[in-house]
Amino acid sequence: GGARKGASQKSNEPLSYYYSDAKTMYEVFQRGLAVSDNGPCLGYRKPNQPYRWLSYKQVSDRAEYLGSCLLHKGHKPSQDQFIGIFAQNRPEWIISELACYTYSMVAVPLYDTLGAEAIVYIVNRADITTVICDTPQKASMLIENVEKGLTPGLKVIILMDPFEDDMKQRAEKSGIELLSLFDAENLGKENFRKPVPPKPEDLSIICFTSGTTGDPKGAMLTHQNIVSNVSSFLKCMEHVFKPTPDDVTISYLPLAHMFERVVQAVVYSCGA
Repeated sequence: GGARKGASQKSNEPLSYYYSDAKTMYEVFQRGLAVSDNGPCLGYRKPNQPYRWLSYKQVSDRAEYLGSCLLHKGHKPSQDQFIGIFAQNRPEWIISELACYTYSMVAVPLYDTLGAEAIVYIVNRADITTVICDTPQKASMLIENVEKGLTPGLKVIILMDPFEDDMKQRAEKSGIELLSLFDAENLGKENFRKPVPPKPEDLSIICFTSGTTGDPKGAMLTHQNIVSNVSSFLKCMEHVFKPTPDDVTISYLPLAHMFERVVQAVVYSCGA
């Protein structure tokens, strides 16, 4: 039989985008900044403490600074530049992802449940030279892999949480530059580069699945792939629910999984 399509879809063409000014993940976020009038974007808190919020502009600026740092460190605004993100859900995860998109680089999420061997495989398979991670424990594992000669291509680790000087010295002995996210953003601010936004057909993210057998498999997704998924949700739900800048979503699924990426993109596209 023929192809199936939703009754709400009037055209025979696949739905590539819902908003004409949001055809890439970079544009999705920038649309959120505009329609929210620079409203609250990312909220976070410690246990039993009130939420603290970063505005859309604060997130966008920090992404530009971090992206500028990556370019200053030798990366190019190109489809063959793969940046590892090895962290649990937190605002810095989103900032790191957006930094990649702002300069047409490709994000490659890493996560604990993949296992140590899979992390080594992905770093090598995707030619990852820079990993942005959250804790000293993860940074230590990445350094150890280089010390053992397992991931010789890894050259830069950007760490979100504080770390001791001895870890920096240990990294240097293996030819790794270890710097804090705070310092990375300041370096990018001092060496600012104008954003180089991607095109819809450009690669945006590679999601490696743990799989049931063999090595992890990398799903290569373009900006158009993800925006189309976001647009399908908005189209199907437009008569029932459409987020507004007053809405808030709680992120609890892993950001390394595409379902959570799509949920957040739906929210950003509406300035929520």
